[in-house]
Amino acid sequence: MPVVRIFRRNAGSPAAGSDSPDWEFEVRPRRAVRTAWIVAVLIAAVFTAGGIWLRSGSTGVNFRVADQVAMIGIGLLGAAAVLLLTRPRVRVGARGVSVRNILGDNDFGWDHIRGVSFPDRKSWARLELVDDDYVPMLAIRSNDREHAAQAMSRLRELGARYSGNK
Repeated sequence: MPVVRIFRRNAGSPAAGSDSPDWEFEVRPRRAVRTAWIVAVLIAAVFTAGGIWLRSGSTGVNFRVADQVAMIGIGLLGAAAVLLLTRPRVRVGARGVSVRNILGDNDFGWDHIRGVSFPDRKSWARLELVDDDYVPMLAIRSNDREHAAQAMSRLRELGARYSGNK
């Protein structure tokens, strides 16, 4: 069974680069990425404004420039954490399926995959594995509607093609 490789940057791996001929299909979420960027910008703006205006008021506490810089830094770290939600991706090809969620990559060969499903009342699809386990695919989200439906049908089409070639 494949192992999660947290923080792998694909350097030196045969799967490096999205233009690699190994991957025929790649899907990323749409609405979640847009929402994450908007929230990240708002967090950074609010903390920056709060940091700038931190010293302009009589609160009884002496705030210094270091406190202002720290407030802005906390906002930027929060915005960066929100931007981790833009990472999910699913790639499909002859080698198998590569699922990248927020922190890690999983590569699965076709011999480990049983199918894909989109359970009722769930926010994202899942990759069903042969050992009665599953891996959530955060890149195929229910709020993307038609985009998610097309991604699932393409994923099933490629799965039928490659799992039949054993």
